[in-house]
Amino acid sequence: MTEILNTDIQPDTSKAVLASVIRDRQDERQVAEYLDELEFLAETAGITTVARFTQRLSTPSSSLYMGTGKMEEIAAYIEEHGVGTVIFDDELTPSQTRNVEKALKCRILDRTSLILSIFVQRAQTAYAKTQVQLAQLEYQLPRLTGLWTHLERQRGGTGTRGGAGEREIETDRRVIRQRIARLKEELKKIDRQMAVQRSGRGGMVRVSLVGYTNVGKSTLMNLISKSDVFAENKLFATLDTTVRKVVLDNLPFLLSDTVGFIRKLPTQLVESFKSTLDEVREADLLLHVVDISHPGFEDQIGVVKRTLQEIGAGDKPVFLVFNKMDAYAHVHKDEDDLTPATRENMTLGELQRSWIARANTPCIFISAQQRTNIDKLRRDLYGMVREIHSGRWPFNNFLY
Repeated sequence: MTEILNTDIQPDTSKAVLASVIRDRQDERQVAEYLDELEFLAETAGITTVARFTQRLSTPSSSLYMGTGKMEEIAAYIEEHGVGTVIFDDELTPSQTRNVEKALKCRILDRTSLILSIFVQRAQTAYAKTQVQLAQLEYQLPRLTGLWTHLERQRGGTGTRGGAGEREIETDRRVIRQRIARLKEELKKIDRQMAVQRSGRGGMVRVSLVGYTNVGKSTLMNLISKSDVFAENKLFATLDTTVRKVVLDNLPFLLSDTVGFIRKLPTQLVESFKSTLDEVREADLLLHVVDISHPGFEDQIGVVKRTLQEIGAGDKPVFLVFNKMDAYAHVHKDEDDLTPATRENMTLGELQRSWIARANTPCIFISAQQRTNIDKLRRDLYGMVREIHSGRWPFNNFLY
């Protein structure tokens, strides 16, 4: 008996399936962590994940990203379950995007476009909105081909070259290029204003909070500066740089909180937010906040270090702040288990001792939520700021 599918199911763009290629040197657990993050990104954008599809390939397919058979499997699933969105855990090329759209006939998001959509939702100030809009347009520009294929039927006409669709694409490209140029000019004006503001802060020591997104930087900012910076358990809760004057034992300094970094942060965003990240480049000390409870926290540390190098802040003094120690959990290893111990088997105490022993930079373990070790963090931070201040103003040391 032939099964009749329900063809009345309408695609729901708020429901999505995730798709990812497993490279040769990747293990499935690492890919699962990456997809957990992609699901969190989707949730932040208001999209519910209903399924995941993975395929092991040496490199993604240049035409479809995944193999034809896997694409057919995804197409069958989304049609049967009324899923309206497929999200890929890589940035798709313009040709891949066009081919995937034809194969799946639904809304296609790659990692870059998903992050950009979140930034659009999160941008509050005119400056942040301008930066995000610039990044969006630079992402869209090479992907305009195919957006006007509905006009290809109008192609032709005596003495014409190309069709209406092609002419529409060229017109659209020109409009977008003009908007990009205007936005860049607007950002230059704002950058000059911000540079003047920074130059007016005198010789105060500058400390900047950096780290992977959603590690608790804004919560820590509120604790140290006794301010009320927006903090939420979502990715990219903070886009605009917040600067506060902090005084510890009569020693004043400036503390800034900036946008969080993330794996595969879109190049367009790095470029457009470079001016925002001037606070990081001009800082005297970086507080690198790490979520110690995250299973891939060491990978996240690597992402932050690479991003700091990209923006020209890789040589700054760093104070490693391991946050969320209250949420840390380890897998207990039985005495008769003879398999080699892994990092997941380490207790918090063992992990602390190993990092304190091997870290080339000062580090501390805290819980911003539970306020554990916050007083020690303030004392250590005071000592570092005082040392920088003493080198800059040696004749003012008697004040502190």
